[in-house]
Amino acid sequence: MNTERADETLGRRAALFAALGEPGRLAIVDVLAWGEASPKELGDRLGMPSNLVAHHLKVLDDAGLLSRHRSEGDRRRSYVALVRERLDELTVAAAPLAAERVVFVCTQNSARSQLAVALWNAASPVPATSAGTDPAPQVHPGALAVARRRHLALVPTPPRGLDGVLGPTDLVVTVCDSAHEHLARGAHAPALHWSVPDPVAQGEPAAFDRAVDELADRITRLAPSVQPQSQSPADDRRTS
Repeated sequence: MNTERADETLGRRAALFAALGEPGRLAIVDVLAWGEASPKELGDRLGMPSNLVAHHLKVLDDAGLLSRHRSEGDRRRSYVALVRERLDELTVAAAPLAAERVVFVCTQNSARSQLAVALWNAASPVPATSAGTDPAPQVHPGALAVARRRHLALVPTPPRGLDGVLGPTDLVVTVCDSAHEHLARGAHAPALHWSVPDPVAQGEPAAFDRAVDELADRITRLAPSVQPQSQSPADDRRTS
């Protein structure tokens, strides 16, 4: 039985490597290494026609590497994501990221983005803040409650909009579909997108726990690869 299980594991891993044995599919996996994207966004980023994107996504899907879901914002849009459990069988080559600060953005800046900042600050020396595309009057009570349950150092910052927050050296991470779609139309296209379901819309405490688990898993994976941005030569001259 052990031999059979070993053969099955090898077969699954071989299917993964076979699916990635084409430059276009490998490029798609690299793009999805840190977050979700729609098929159109993949095609735009990689300069790939839509029919070829669809073909590559089917191959990756058949290998068990992808999941798909509808946007919570524009229901006509769908996103694809890597199945992270399968990443334990395959190391994805994702380049390190440099940033002076990480900015987590959701729609109301009342739950997911606030929780992401608390989790990030416990995992990385790179500073973090948050903002919203349509800020709520206050941090949602469910976010405060889950922070207490999970012993997160959440300092409830009054929700705020994007104006005056986003800077050119920020690593912008959208943590909801609507915020991503809003920013993608403007001047501050997010570097990364995480499709974290809205716990406020679901309402129950378990939804906030699931959001924390999802954010914590992604932050644990991302934080070691984000390094403080090096000073520019001009900065070096000013400090010398």
